[in-house]
Amino acid sequence: MRIAMTSIFVDDQRAALAFYTDVLGFEKRHDIPIGDDFWLTVTSPESPDGPELLLEPAGHPAVKPYRDALIEDGIPLAQFAVDNLAAEHERLTNLGVVFTQQPTDIGDAVIAVLDDTCGNLIQLVEMKQPANDGGAA
Repeated sequence: MRIAMTSIFVDDQRAALAFYTDVLGFEKRHDIPIGDDFWLTVTSPESPDGPELLLEPAGHPAVKPYRDALIEDGIPLAQFAVDNLAAEHERLTNLGVVFTQQPTDIGDAVIAVLDDTCGNLIQLVEMKQPANDGGAA
C-alpha cells in the first residue's frame, strides 16, 4: 500500500492552481473538466511520479465549518517537507506569502505555517539531520 493522492479543499481551483504552481513551485499533473469543476492535481517537481495533491473544490457544506475551525485554532490542513526552511521562508515572503507562524525550532524539526490564499493553513517542515557525535561505533 502507498499514498498516491491526497486532497486539499480550495475556494477557487484556478486561483489555487496559480498559487500552488507559480508560488509554491509544484507542477500541474492533471487538469480534467468534470462538470463545473476540474480533476486538478499537482505534484512536486522533485518527485513528478510521486503522490499527487488534488485541489478539491470546497463546495460541500461540511468543508467551511471544518476549515474555519482549523484556521481558528491555527491547525494546518496539510504539511509539506522542505530541505531548507529558512531559504524557503525568505523566498515565499519575498513573493508576498503571509506566514501565520514564523520558522520555529521544535527539536527534531523546524516548522512554519503559511496561508495558502485558498482557505487553508499549510505547514512547512524541515526535518533536522541526526547529530553525528563523531565517535566510533
